[in-house]
Amino acid sequence: MLVGKHQVGVEHHYDATPEVVWAVYVDHARWSEWSGIRGSRLIKPGSPDPNGVGAVRGFVGRTREEIMSFDPPRRMTYRLIGGLLPINNHLGEVTFEAEGGGTLVRWRCHFDSRVPGLGGPFQRMITQMFDKALVGLEGQV
Repeated sequence: MLVGKHQVGVEHHYDATPEVVWAVYVDHARWSEWSGIRGSRLIKPGSPDPNGVGAVRGFVGRTREEIMSFDPPRRMTYRLIGGLLPINNHLGEVTFEAEGGGTLVRWRCHFDSRVPGLGGPFQRMITQMFDKALVGLEGQV
C-alpha cells in the first residue's frame, strides 16, 4: 500500500491482454511515442531484464526514475531519483489485472511536496499526466 501526504490514482481498461499492455508500458525508451511525456530514454538497464529492477528511465527536465520491482505482467514499482519538481518521496506502482477479456491498469503514486501549498497543484498535474499517458497507451495495444 502506498502512503504519503499526496496521492494520485488513475486507471484505464484496455481490450488487450496483460502481457500485451505490459510489454508496451515497460518499454521505457519508447514512452515518448505514446505517453505525451517527452524525452523518454533508458539511462541504465536493469538486470536481468533491461527494463526491470535497477533500470533507470529518464524524461525531459532531468526527471529520472528507478525501477524497484518488476513482476511481469502484473506489477511494477518505481521511485523518483531526480528531477526539477520540488517533491520528495515519490513512489509509484502500476498494476496490470486481467479483466473482462482485457486488462485493467491502475497507476498510483504518493509524494511529499517540498514547497508548502504546492502539493495539491502537483497532485492535479500528475493525475492529468498519468491520465493522458494511459489514454495514449491505448493507441499502442
